[in-house]
Amino acid sequence: MQQTWARELISKLNLCGDEKILDVGCGDGKVTAEIAGAVPHGSVTGADASAEMIRFARKTFPAEKFPNLKFQIADARKISAKTFAVKFDAVFSNAALHWVDDHEAILRGAAAVLKSGGRLVVSCGGKGNAHDVFLALRPELRLKRWREFFRKMPAPYFFYAPSDYEKWLPKSGFKINGVRLAPKDAAYAGADGFAAWLRTTWIPYIQRVPENLRDVFISAVTQRYVAKHPPDVDGNVRVKMMRLEIDAVKTGF
Repeated sequence: MQQTWARELISKLNLCGDEKILDVGCGDGKVTAEIAGAVPHGSVTGADASAEMIRFARKTFPAEKFPNLKFQIADARKISAKTFAVKFDAVFSNAALHWVDDHEAILRGAAAVLKSGGRLVVSCGGKGNAHDVFLALRPELRLKRWREFFRKMPAPYFFYAPSDYEKWLPKSGFKINGVRLAPKDAAYAGADGFAAWLRTTWIPYIQRVPENLRDVFISAVTQRYVAKHPPDVDGNVRVKMMRLEIDAVKTGF
């Protein structure tokens, strides 16, 4: 699913093949490598705050096999003109920025590393994302058996609206081509597939539960969700997702 959405986003870059691209929040590097394949005469830098992810990406996509691709540890909130050795034609990010708490800092950093006329192309979770999952999750968190694990839990995700970016982008020197919420429908193979997605994606919640109780917690949330949203005729459990899509150009100042 994430790979499909990433390819849709890559197509919006309208690449010629010689661009220099920065992928912010590159994670395991799979999407970054796809972009590198589309710019054989250019270069791509994948940046992520996780040293573990960067190690994995470097091992999976070694420089000797991917000479126009490199990976660098970098916090999206702290990117500046000094962070990278080059100016980029485009800053790209897919399914990552909703993990980051300061989006205005991200925009300032993107503007600092882009060439004049360079593009910012982003897709991340937007306002209303996975709303039905939260409706299943929150009542479970309030139960006596779990509530002690979630006291004073900081916000794990940051889902913004187009109106937020319409304010922020001009402040950082961007002209807006488009900012919108795009509904997406994710499908998982039955209750087991949905539970596996919870386990691997809702990590901020899952990791607060002691390991010996995690299966019980995941099962309880899954049961709540599936009770309201049973599998379709193909046996898939569906989740309504909301992506915030941003397309902007750095102006000359």
